[in-house]
Amino acid sequence: MRLKKWLSLVLFVGGVIGIGVLIGMTTPPGDWYAALQKPPLTPPNWLFPPVWTVLYLLIAIAGWQVWQQQGLSSLFSIWLLQMGLNFAWSPTVFAAHQLGIGLAIMMLLLTCLVLFIQRAWRSERLSALFFAPYALWGAFATYLNAMLYVINR
Repeated sequence: MRLKKWLSLVLFVGGVIGIGVLIGMTTPPGDWYAALQKPPLTPPNWLFPPVWTVLYLLIAIAGWQVWQQQGLSSLFSIWLLQMGLNFAWSPTVFAAHQLGIGLAIMMLLLTCLVLFIQRAWRSERLSALFFAPYALWGAFATYLNAMLYVINR
């Protein structure tokens, strides 16, 4: 693999994980979240950082692969949109305390994930497979967000 290709992969991984870590550090769940009634199946707080680190790695590699193969395509646009929605969720919920808007973001994000997998399956199968755990976690996160919204209204 050429140096330029490796550098672009490092930038994708560093950018996605770096922005995710930055958002996580600047918008932690905090006391507000701790005081909420939690739904059944809520994982312990320590589980979220390692899960998101692995997911962000897979997300970055999938995006990088699509960008390498297709450039600024409609599939890459879906990848960018889901990243924006992903990064918008924590500030919306943990900083603005807007569970309803957070749920809307999660539903849009989950739609983007399914759409990405469906479209990537045709041409970028590995990227689609890399998004599968993300889509499963996104569905679970949508459940958690929905239940938090309902229980704490």
